[in-house]
Amino acid sequence: MREIVFDTETTGLDPASGDRMVEIGCIEMINRVPSGASFHAYFNPERDMPAAAEAVHGLSISFLSDKPRFAERAEELMEFLGDAPLVAHNAGFDFGFLNSELERIGMARVDSDRMIDTVAIARKRHPGAKVSLDALCTRYGIDRSHRVKHGALLDAELLAQVYVELTGGRQIGLELAAETAVVEVEVSRSIAASAALRPRREPRPHAPSEEELARHKAFVDRIDSPLWSN
Repeated sequence: MREIVFDTETTGLDPASGDRMVEIGCIEMINRVPSGASFHAYFNPERDMPAAAEAVHGLSISFLSDKPRFAERAEELMEFLGDAPLVAHNAGFDFGFLNSELERIGMARVDSDRMIDTVAIARKRHPGAKVSLDALCTRYGIDRSHRVKHGALLDAELLAQVYVELTGGRQIGLELAAETAVVEVEVSRSIAASAALRPRREPRPHAPSEEELARHKAFVDRIDSPLWSN
């Protein structure tokens, strides 16, 4: 099974408003094991770089000015991606920018059916917990000490390790952990569904009766030198 784990860096958050992709990093995995093959490229966005975006990834316009435009490496990128499922963290964001760049040069969009979102997987596996890439690296003991700023290839390498852990970790060959996770989700759904079908019961009264209060007082009065009387 061939899968591609990838990440992008951009000039902003919204390709519809003119933001562009400036970096992409892709890691090939075969049966959830990195094969050693990768694709990495920087792109000249042909526009300015907002300070907020540069603060995240450290890519300035002066650095990107002599890099190829997306169109110049698009064929090579698409050949590397092939028809494999594409894994990304908050995948809708990365797919949005990739497809925007493809549409800009008249190439076919990547079908969303190929999208695997590790944020969605993490929320099911760890409900209520933080699911950022940093948080998941910490949870699974993945070294990210060299991640000073965001970088597409570095983040794809980290995400590949996170993806393996989310889908079974070292037991992926036997699929034991993955199957356990699915069973746990189904059991929790079954419990929630049955609870929702139970008839509502009025809460039971918990206040003591007059008789119970009198009996309690009589019992306490028989205790010699109780601590609470000092």
